[in-house]
Amino acid sequence: MSVLNAAALPPRATRATVTATFVWRSLLHSLRTPDALVMAIALPTVLMLLFTYVFGGAIDPSGSYVDYVVPGIILLCAGFGAASTAVDVANDMKAGVIERFRTMPLRAATVITGHVVASLVRNLVATAIVVGVAVLVGFRPTGTLLDWVGMFALVAAYILAITYLFAAIGLAASSPEAASGYGFFLMFVPYLSSAFVPVDSMPEWLQGIARNQPLTPIIETIRGLLLGTDIGDSAGWAIGWCALILAIAVVLTRVLFAAKAGRR
Repeated sequence: MSVLNAAALPPRATRATVTATFVWRSLLHSLRTPDALVMAIALPTVLMLLFTYVFGGAIDPSGSYVDYVVPGIILLCAGFGAASTAVDVANDMKAGVIERFRTMPLRAATVITGHVVASLVRNLVATAIVVGVAVLVGFRPTGTLLDWVGMFALVAAYILAITYLFAAIGLAASSPEAASGYGFFLMFVPYLSSAFVPVDSMPEWLQGIARNQPLTPIIETIRGLLLGTDIGDSAGWAIGWCALILAIAVVLTRVLFAAKAGRR
């Protein structure tokens, strides 16, 4: 039996090279299957138009309801876009792609990082498009350039956190269909916040849940940055919630990946 000469083996790719390759792979997948990106933009846009033109007059007769609802629509857009990550990860696990990567001289776990970074890029583009449509239908932000930078930084942190959470759901699910179903529950979270109506207008027993859940301080911070409303201590809570969700999701993703795909 011949013995392989170690010097003849191909060099092991660096972590940065592998990560960039998987990010590009996920972006190409998005371009080749544009349905998810289109739906991630179309669904929140349709909801924004629905709330603005159908319900807005009853909720805010002054006609400025679009200014109130856009910060919630921004997070809704991020959630819709990130949800496809759960299905993509579950597809990779089911199709045996991870096992193929494990036979190659690279760290297979970086495939998850590729999905997450590609989702971040994809959803920031979708967020910019949704904000552009909002301006066309009457949204009139008053924030400075620094406020806009702060808003996009906070939205990016939220997208990063929720995408890792959806990646964990994709790893835990037994099939892509199950991953889509589990992730669907997270889509309801924005409705139990200050996204569409003020928390004070809700039943008293629901106000505590809506006021103390993660999305309300994020929405109030975005609203304050873009429209000049009082932010109070919402910015600190928003950053803290994003950091906490991201930390839990990253740990959960690593544990689930190690359990299902094994360590290299």
